[in-house]
Amino acid sequence: MNPPAGTRPSFGQRLRGFGAYIGKSLRRWHLYLGVFFTPMLLFFVLSGWYQVGFPDRLKNPGDAETFLQKMRVVHTDQIYPGDTERSRPSSPRGFQWMVYVMSGAMVATTLIGVWLAFRTLRRTAPVWVALVLGLAVPIALLALGRKG
Repeated sequence: MNPPAGTRPSFGQRLRGFGAYIGKSLRRWHLYLGVFFTPMLLFFVLSGWYQVGFPDRLKNPGDAETFLQKMRVVHTDQIYPGDTERSRPSSPRGFQWMVYVMSGAMVATTLIGVWLAFRTLRRTAPVWVALVLGLAVPIALLALGRKG
């Protein structure tokens, strides 16, 4: 509700307006960071899946011959292996910093996404159930897979 003309909005009205601005701003950051880092996240998810499914690790990044082997080297050593890898090794520094930034952004956008889930839905019980199951199912699968 808007205040009558010529009067100032109350502190509560200003605070609600500020809260709406913060929510809109967080949704926008969530969207842009998510879209920007999607290619790298997909790369790490797919190359990680490949490593779990095919655990043959190369002894030296220079041994990578196929495209999938080279993607594995990017995932594990943060370099794209070239022909001169043994005589002149590549530096992973730039890519490592990009991964650090991506990891921080992933944590931030995940927390924003959870916050948005709680703020968007009237009933928060399904959000709580999904959050608890997202923690409990992987722990249970690891525990079931233990031997001894």
